[in-house]
Amino acid sequence: MSQSELIMPKMGESIMEATILKWLKKEGDTVAIDEAVLEIATDKVDSEVPSPFEGTITQLLYKEGDVVEVGKPIAIISGAGGGETIISAPAVEETPREEPVRQQPVQQEARPEREPVTAQATNNTSVNRFYSPLVMNIARQEGVGMAELESIPGTGKDNRVTKSDILDYVRNRTNGTAAAPVKETPAPVSNPAAVQKSEESAAPVQQRQSAAVVNSNVEIVEMDRMRKLIADHMVMSKHTSPHVTSFVEVDMTNIVGWRNRIKKRFEEKEGQKITFTPIFIEAVVKAIKEFPGINVSLDGYNILYKKDINIGMAAALPSGNLIVPVIKNADRMNLVGLTATVNDLANRARENKLKPEEIQGGTFTLTNVGSFGSIMGTPVINQPQVAILAVGAIKKRPMVLETEQGDVIAIRHMMYMSMSYDHRIVDGMMGGTFLNRVAQLLEAFDPNREI
Repeated sequence: MSQSELIMPKMGESIMEATILKWLKKEGDTVAIDEAVLEIATDKVDSEVPSPFEGTITQLLYKEGDVVEVGKPIAIISGAGGGETIISAPAVEETPREEPVRQQPVQQEARPEREPVTAQATNNTSVNRFYSPLVMNIARQEGVGMAELESIPGTGKDNRVTKSDILDYVRNRTNGTAAAPVKETPAPVSNPAAVQKSEESAAPVQQRQSAAVVNSNVEIVEMDRMRKLIADHMVMSKHTSPHVTSFVEVDMTNIVGWRNRIKKRFEEKEGQKITFTPIFIEAVVKAIKEFPGINVSLDGYNILYKKDINIGMAAALPSGNLIVPVIKNADRMNLVGLTATVNDLANRARENKLKPEEIQGGTFTLTNVGSFGSIMGTPVINQPQVAILAVGAIKKRPMVLETEQGDVIAIRHMMYMSMSYDHRIVDGMMGGTFLNRVAQLLEAFDPNREI
């Protein structure tokens, strides 16, 4: 009987490992082609792993909760055939374990009584444990030397330093509470009481905060896994990009009138309910074509211009968490195609049925803060993108209009629109001009447009 290995698949460009959430099959169970065998989680999405062949599961190589590197066998499946061993699995892109991180100058604020960092974390070749590229990148940006990195306690598998570990360390170090590696013999202590007081003040910030709030009237609830990932991603984005936010006001009257007029006929003809989201995306795509410098990412001091226009749309889940499915090649779709894609991704996002590749590869993100009543927002950039657009609630307001007969006051459907952008690469001129161009395209919408 032949044996085949089920391999931990690669779930994204930067994904190095995944956590086994739940085995859907146990040893001795039969499995069909494309039948789900287990559920896994990465820092991007939860997903099921199907079997690429049929047979009987003879061995599960890992337990639930284990963190497994991509490309590693996770189960053995036996099927009918000869006695030869067959290694078969879904296509997995090779992921080098040792990924060098480019050095770049890092400006550091002066930290009293700390030895300056002389060796930057550059690769994994000279350390005793493996560091993911994300951890290495954060270490490089924050000026954490390799010796200092090795001193950080890890909470991951095999004491691996996770993203949360290094961000907590950097945060505590900034506040003067993280202990740095000692390389010099300390001077004799003349006042032990002062030393004890200093050690007490160096207690971790989180411990002091917990002690301050825990009492009989406080309920402590640990974040769920997705909320932890969102929290880490938001902190990482703020650490990475200097955020600037610009605002404009948009007259949506033509669009509101057009949608109200055609939405019933649109649904009858296309089988889709049309919302404002595909209209926003259509305008964003047109503006990106005029301003390709918005559709980029950064690699150190290198600018990566993206030829594909893949628009992420932030979607709220019933749990209260957030996910960003991506509309790939949005520039190749008309309004009908955008509407169908937006509705499909939004529905499957709420049902937790998105595929890993459907939340990857975004080059620009749109978030509708107005869907919950907010008139404007200052969104956090979805790394590694350099800009994110927020649309607020559409409200009727009296506005002054210029006509041939003079200025008049009229009731108009108005909306505030904001964009946060990475000031390392997008300056105020480009950010403001792009945002205004999106507003112009929305205001110029043809109210007589046919479906």
